[in-house]
Amino acid sequence: MTSLGKPGAAADPRTGGPRRRRVGTGGRRGVPLPLLVPGVVALAFLLLPLVALLVRAPWRGLPQQLTSAEVWQALQLSLVTATAATAVSLVLGVPLAWLLARTEFPGRGLVRALVTLPLVLPPVVGGVALLLALGRNGVIGKWLDSWFGITLPFTTTGVVIAEAFVAMPFLVISVEGTLRAADPRFEEAATTLGASRFTAFRRVTLPLIAPGIAAGAVLAWARALGEFGATITFAGNFPGRTQTMPLAVYLALQNDPEAAIALSLVLLAVSVAVLAGLRDRWLTGTGR
Repeated sequence: MTSLGKPGAAADPRTGGPRRRRVGTGGRRGVPLPLLVPGVVALAFLLLPLVALLVRAPWRGLPQQLTSAEVWQALQLSLVTATAATAVSLVLGVPLAWLLARTEFPGRGLVRALVTLPLVLPPVVGGVALLLALGRNGVIGKWLDSWFGITLPFTTTGVVIAEAFVAMPFLVISVEGTLRAADPRFEEAATTLGASRFTAFRRVTLPLIAPGIAAGAVLAWARALGEFGATITFAGNFPGRTQTMPLAVYLALQNDPEAAIALSLVLLAVSVAVLAGLRDRWLTGTGR
């Protein structure tokens, strides 16, 4: 018998007293039926369309479908434009996220709301807005056309702009959240030692928030790769120039459903690879 209680009770090495049993909260017993049934229905609702895509896929003719020149052309254009849109998002979005997280200025809440607006804005509306801003008769586009001879709509550059418009908010939100979680005292210590604010950002802050930047970049890239509405509205659907994979799926669905399924499988595989690459430690900030 121990000195403090029940026979055979194990002592806690930290306190010297009896070890307390932890009550688990993640048990599987007694799952309420009103929660179990809707949860299973929701899971089926999300998974059944993907299962149907895999079941109805033309597996025998898949190599022939994926090796066609049109598919590779659309895939190559999608990869190039999504990567370019992500690069634009990194160059512009990381400084914007730093301003939102580290500086105080009037109307910061409104600016943050406007930055996240493309997340909820219908993509077609975003494409129309881009046309009104950057089209030949747009607010800025007419000056670009008359002064520099630059035309953005219905070009490959237009695809990059449309994809960056809808993808950048994902990166800004991810980086801003990481910056808010990072301790600003490291930057303050660097500035007190004589470093400029930009040097402190480059040498101290960037290494601290690198996982958040990586997660935001991957999310932005995946969003850019799957962009459809803003792209077809602002850049059109011209094979070899503006026809990305989602646009090719839409076009193939009208004439060749098997080709549309094959292209959809490629985008599905890319999406799964993105989720596998992010993992929980990038999404939640905790690793396993």
